[in-house]
Parts: sequence; C-alpha cells; structure tokens
Amino acid sequence: MKKMRRLLAILAVLTILAPMTVAYAAEDGYSSTYTYNYDYWSELRESPDAYRVTDVIYSSSLALEKAMRSPKSLFVRDQDLYIVDTGNNRILQLTRIGTRFDLVRVIDQVTVGADKLEEFMAASDLMKNEDGTYLTDDDGSYYLKPPIGSAAEKGPMVLTSENVTYFNNPNDVSVDPDGKIYVADRDNNRVIVMNKDLEFVQLFTKPSDSTFDQNQAFLPNKLVVDTSGRVFVLANNINKGLVKFEADGTFTGFIGANPVTYNLWDYIWKTYFMTKEQRSQQAAFVPTEYQNIYIDKEGFIYATNTSFSEYDLLWDNAKPIRRINAVGQDILVKNDRYPPIGDLEWVEQSSDHGPSKFYDITVLDNDMYMAIDQTRGRVFGYDPQGIMLWSFGTTGVNAEGVFTRANSIEHMGTDLLVLDELDCSVTVFAPTEYGNLIYQASEQYLRGDYDGSAETWEKVLQLNANYNLAFIGIGRSKMRAEEYEEAMALFKMAHDRDNYGRAFRYYRKIWVEKNILWVVLIIAVLVVFSFVRKTIRKVKWEVAAYEHNKVVK
Repeated sequence: MKKMRRLLAILAVLTILAPMTVAYAAEDGYSSTYTYNYDYWSELRESPDAYRVTDVIYSSSLALEKAMRSPKSLFVRDQDLYIVDTGNNRILQLTRIGTRFDLVRVIDQVTVGADKLEEFMAASDLMKNEDGTYLTDDDGSYYLKPPIGSAAEKGPMVLTSENVTYFNNPNDVSVDPDGKIYVADRDNNRVIVMNKDLEFVQLFTKPSDSTFDQNQAFLPNKLVVDTSGRVFVLANNINKGLVKFEADGTFTGFIGANPVTYNLWDYIWKTYFMTKEQRSQQAAFVPTEYQNIYIDKEGFIYATNTSFSEYDLLWDNAKPIRRINAVGQDILVKNDRYPPIGDLEWVEQSSDHGPSKFYDITVLDNDMYMAIDQTRGRVFGYDPQGIMLWSFGTTGVNAEGVFTRANSIEHMGTDLLVLDELDCSVTVFAPTEYGNLIYQASEQYLRGDYDGSAETWEKVLQLNANYNLAFIGIGRSKMRAEEYEEAMALFKMAHDRDNYGRAFRYYRKIWVEKNILWVVLIIAVLVVFSFVRKTIRKVKWEVAAYEHNKVVK
C-alpha cells in the first residue's frame, strides 16, 4: 500500500504540473508548436519535437550536372539511398558517410549482355518491317520502338549485345539483399532487373494469363521484393490488388485487393431507381487502387489507400493503412481509440483541409511505422499497436521541415528521409532526446526489460506530462511485474479501459487466491449463522404457537 500511495502521489503531482512540464520542455529547446499528439478526448496537444531536420539534400549539394526533376520515390538499403529521378529517366544512388550523403553513381541505363540478349528480345517491343519481319541494321542488330515522352528524342534504340537500353518514366526502385536492382520502368511496361554492375538480369512484363485484362497496359508504378525474390507490383489501372511474380518471373495472381467502398445512398439509387441503360453509363462499384506499398523485415506488405469516403475514416471502414499477410488479409493491429488515420479533425469535403491522405509509408526495424500525409505535409508515427506516437511537419516553402509536395518517405535506422517532388529535395530528420526515449522505452519493453522500460517512460513524462502512451507504457511494465494495483491506477490516468480491465482481472484473481481461506471461512460463518438464525426463529415460532393454542383451549 505504501508503494500504491507513493505512485498515486507522483501521478497527482504530474497531473498538476503537466502544463508547466511542457512549458519547461519548450524553454529547454523543444518546440511545442511543431510536434503534436491527441489526448483521450481527441483534443490536439502540443509536445516537444520528436524529430529535427539535420540535412536537406538538393541537386546542388550533389553537384549534379542536370538538376533533379519530378523525383517520385526513395529506397534505402543499408547506408545507400536511391532517388528515383523520374523526370530525368534515371536513378541516383547515394551513400551515407557519417552525416554526409555523397553521390555514388547515376543509373540511367542497363547493359544487355550477349547471354541475356535473346531473353530481352523476347520480352521487348521490337520494330517490324511491312512484311512482319523484325527491323534490323546491316550488322544484324535489332531496332526497338522509340520510347514515349522526352526519351523519344533519342529515336529508335539499337539492341545489340554491346548496347544498352534506357528507362522511360521510372516510378520506383528496390534492391534485394544480393544487390540486384529492380526498377518499375513504367512507360516501357516492365519491371527490369539488373545486377549491382548494372547488367541485365531479368524482365517482368505484362502477364499473359486470362485473369489479367489483356486490354490494359502493364504500367508498374510501385514495387517491393521479399527475401525470396518474389516481386509484388502496384500497377496503374489494376484494381484487383498487387500483381505477384515469383522469382523466376512466373505470374501467380493478385494479392490483397482493396475492399469495395461505396456510398449507401448511391448504391440504393443505382440498384432500385435507375434504368438498365442509366446503370450502364455509371461507373461500377469496384475496388480502388492502392497509393503506395512497403515491405517490412518480416515480409508483410504495408499498403496505403487515398481513395475513400472521409465519413468512413473514424469507423475504420476506409482503412487508409493496411498490413497484408501472405494470403492477402489485413492484419494491422488497431488498439487505440481510433484507427491510424492521421489527423482526427478536418474540414469536411475540402481538398486542401480535408482528412489526411497517406501517400507513402515506411516501417522501422522496431515495427514503428511512419506515414506521410500529402494533405498537410505531415509525418504521422504509430507504434505496433496502432497508437499514435506523434505528428510533425507542414506545407510551405523556403523553410526546413516544410514541404510543397511530400510524396515519399524512407528510414535509415531511426532517421527519416522525406522526398519533396516539387522542391526536388530530400529532407533528413533525426530523432531528438524525446523521440529517442520513446523508441528506447518501447524497445526495452519488447526485450522484456520491464523495469528499464518503466524508468525510461518516466523520463518521457518529465519532458511531456501529457503523453498518455507513457502512462500506458509504465502500466504495461507494472502489469508484467504483477503489480496490478499500480497498473490499474496508471491505466485509469490514461483512460485505457481495455488494459485497466485486464489488470483488474489479474488483481481480482490474485486477491481471491490470497484471501480464499478467509473468504471460505466468512462464507461458512454466514451459512452457519443463517442456519442457526432460522433454527432459532423456527423454535420461537413453535413455542409461540404452542402457547397460543394452550391459551385458546
């Protein structure tokens, strides 16, 4: 009980001093306006910064002869950063040395070796003569059709064992553990694979299977590769889910189709009040496409979705973030009051101030995941339970930490990298002491160091006494240590009914086990007392009845 009274006293002091604690953190160098979270009542609460800008990568800082133009995606493998410079049909490979990023090479072509030429030809769009034969040069080399767009200025490409082929509107890149580079070469209708020396290895092209609409072009937009070499492609105009290829290039179907979403009133109107002709002119209720994908260290695919009704968000019907397992099921854990949807308040039916729309997502090695909101240029962080950690960032120009159009996010360790498509820059964020403490406390808990986790969460509370997750974290540690009464007090402070109920059940069970003898004894005494009382009352009644009958006679 002494521990309990001490804990309650500490919690009471923290509650009283909460505003002063946040103010002190701000005076100590932590901004209380740039980073925020939400409390139990869905009210926005300012907090210390979880991340700060440490670097911004521009074309000029990389000494590029041709500046970046409309970059679309980032990919990180170890200390290497790949930037898909879509507007220039190339990929920039950078490496991190300390805090500095240096340009390693510009990848804008792939060498086709003689042993791979036949395979490449079979999957390529070769030019033909009027008689249907392939168009060749005098030396027997083949002509490829000229690409679409700016690269068409190069004219028809000559395909020989010594020559090269170029990208056309690449939208994404991935690198497997062996160093093979996979490029979503969108307007060339293929995923091209090369080794670390940029030599052609393999092509993934439009499946000939009947389940793939042959009237649709194969436009790979995003891709991920698992440790077994399986490739999952997010293709434009394909709403059946992700296109799945085995490592040998075999198409094996679709996975993780987005659920169909529609307005109930539209459904009733279309079904019961429209004529057949009118219905045929209306768009069918079909699944929507994903916006972006990411594969975590365990092989689960995180997918973001930006096509939904804003009224479905709070009720978890929209599912803007999904975690897809091997059979296509969404297994994202959502143990917070609201699902991971970004901001909890927005101006309804507004494009500029509407709900958050997650354009991209990345998953850290500690299973925390970060999603970039293109509506307001903010980064939202969540823990593995789906509890919001923080939000920071905004839209703007000519300032560090603001974005004009943030369209890709990656991580290197716990550092975050955000790509701005219009500003053609990559902003590097590093966690502050506050952010590192939150990571440390979560990781200690997962390792089983419950006492250490509780101590670290107490340090978090010293920086931000309004942080509910710290109370929950300490409560979880107390519950693991079987200190259920203290855990109940902490969960009550955090308004965490589920964990409070769980701790209460354990507390009740232990209390009963400790006091079972007294409980049985008290019950026995009550039973005996009740029996004796009834017996005495019965005897009194019989005596009274006898005396009454005697008087009457």
